[in-house]
Amino acid sequence: MVTAAVGRYSDLSDTYLQRAHAYLNDGDLTQASEKGWGAAAVLVKACAEARGLHHDRHHQLWRAVNRLVDETGDRELQMLFSHVESLHGNYYEDYWDTTTVAAHLQQVDAFVEKLRPLIEPPADA
Repeated sequence: MVTAAVGRYSDLSDTYLQRAHAYLNDGDLTQASEKGWGAAAVLVKACAEARGLHHDRHHQLWRAVNRLVDETGDRELQMLFSHVESLHGNYYEDYWDTTTVAAHLQQVDAFVEKLRPLIEPPADA
């Protein structure tokens, strides 16, 4: 069910993704990393919220992603989320160069594109 919270998470995802790319263009790789992670994480929260799943903890985001894989059969969601999740580590450690952060933001773009249609659960869910 699409609720106000689902809409808020979806809007935040758009905002964070735009900021991630702006930070990348400005050379602020740690902020680009964190906003990229945030864009993906809040969109997972939107999908989880729409399905009545808990999403307050990091491991619950993985459970939500696994649920989406079960629904869609798209195992690439797990691989993409794993790549996206590593951006969160770069925020703290600042070990990646521009090329690496840019490549990971492309993974965020792909993940978000796959998740957008899944914000609403299937009718039989």
